[in-house]
Amino acid sequence: MCFTLIFRLSNNGAKRHLFSINCTKFQLFYYSTAPANVTNSSNLLVDLLVNSVGFSKEKAISTSTKVTCLKPGNNKPNLVLNFFEQIGLHKTQIKTLVSAYPGLLFSDVDNTLKPKIKVLQEVGLSGSNLTRVITRSGALFHTSLDTFIRNLDYLRELLGSDVDSVAMVIKRAPWLFSRNLPKAMPPNILLLERVGFSSMDINKFFLNRPLGMVQKTEWLESVVRRVEKDFGIPRGSPMFKHGIEAIVNFGESTLKMKLEIFRSFGWLDSDILTMVQKLPYCLTASEAKLRKGLEFFMNELGYKSSYIASHPTLLKLSLEKRVLPRNEIFKLLKEKLLLRRRLCLYTVVSYPESKFIENCVLPFRYELPELYELYMKSKG
Repeated sequence: MCFTLIFRLSNNGAKRHLFSINCTKFQLFYYSTAPANVTNSSNLLVDLLVNSVGFSKEKAISTSTKVTCLKPGNNKPNLVLNFFEQIGLHKTQIKTLVSAYPGLLFSDVDNTLKPKIKVLQEVGLSGSNLTRVITRSGALFHTSLDTFIRNLDYLRELLGSDVDSVAMVIKRAPWLFSRNLPKAMPPNILLLERVGFSSMDINKFFLNRPLGMVQKTEWLESVVRRVEKDFGIPRGSPMFKHGIEAIVNFGESTLKMKLEIFRSFGWLDSDILTMVQKLPYCLTASEAKLRKGLEFFMNELGYKSSYIASHPTLLKLSLEKRVLPRNEIFKLLKEKLLLRRRLCLYTVVSYPESKFIENCVLPFRYELPELYELYMKSKG
């Protein structure tokens, strides 16, 4: 900018000379004075992050650019750090929290942090539960105190006298306090009531799928239609409510991708519908878990898609911790011809742990004394 103006004033040498001097003075002031203040303030914050929080120099510099510069004499960050230590946060937890929400360092301890912590303690959160809530959602502290208390009062009204449920919701989804619950939830509650949910059903749904309760009502309506129309689960079916809960947090692309996994293993849409109608929660398994399960049951054991669809629990059980260890025992007993009655793998993996050991391990401790040890090793 300086050189452009000089060129325009070049017809007047005196003016050009004078302006060049002024411009030079301005440049010297700008480059020597302003950045020095910014640099000093930035260095103060970097030093604090390194020495008091445990950041590396590189991480501290990066974090310092995201927040207000720390001016000399501003003791807020130290007060905040001391407060977090007083309520039981370890240094690693404080480091994680500040890394995610560096602006917290400039919070008002007495007027912002302490009142919110006190409210959380009043609903029964303390010790490790309280620190877990704090470290999982520093955004909780960015919400105004009025909004924070208004949301908490609404939760108390919704869940009634069940203090444990209020605490459970906060533990699972502390981010809820950044929403306007009294505005977001009532339309969704009315919709669920219209399709047959009782108050107890709604509370359970909220505890299990809090995100689903603060989505736009249009989204929840589309989920209800999909369960009823696409998956063919009528409202009177016990699986209807489970179906809504199973897919309410899925985006369109996520659900489509999961259905395509089944099709890639040769499943017909009729097989998929059978499975979902019997156990909608199969769709909540991760894509990796679904692929591993289908690979094992179909490609290794040779099960047909129709059989798995009619026994969908197979896809919900832990492959590594339950199915594979028990399958090893099951194969060994069949090879040794020790099974005294007809059993199938589905029955074997469906047993509770105590019943499995009672029926498939202990009866053969004399013929195969190493059986129990083999089973425990295969689990680990």
